[in-house]
Amino acid sequence: MANKVPSILSVSYDEALLRTRRWILETVGFKVTSAFGFAQATTHLQANRFDLVIIGHSIPREDKEALLKIVKAHQHSRILSLRRAGDLPLTDVDDSIDAFEGPEVLISAVRKLLNTEAAPEST
Repeated sequence: MANKVPSILSVSYDEALLRTRRWILETVGFKVTSAFGFAQATTHLQANRFDLVIIGHSIPREDKEALLKIVKAHQHSRILSLRRAGDLPLTDVDDSIDAFEGPEVLISAVRKLLNTEAAPEST
């Protein structure tokens, strides 16, 4: 049986970061759906199943907490929270990393949460 490519929902209010995050993760073999903000994220979450949801640092904390409730209630997804330095970490997420640590840290966190080496190592 062939391994399924993990699907990721990436949520942010920063379009440039959404494009960059998608490019980084697709370059190493993941399937990424981008959602601009809370409303688009909820639409995607109602229509699709994701293996991982990445909640960007630009999402207001109240929206992050609401997204967490939706994901926990309707998905079996892992959750990665991206935060700015000094932000209080969210509870009830699987991992939290600094949003600006670099692509290697993002890729490593995603691989760890998905427990996969299906995507090749970045060089």
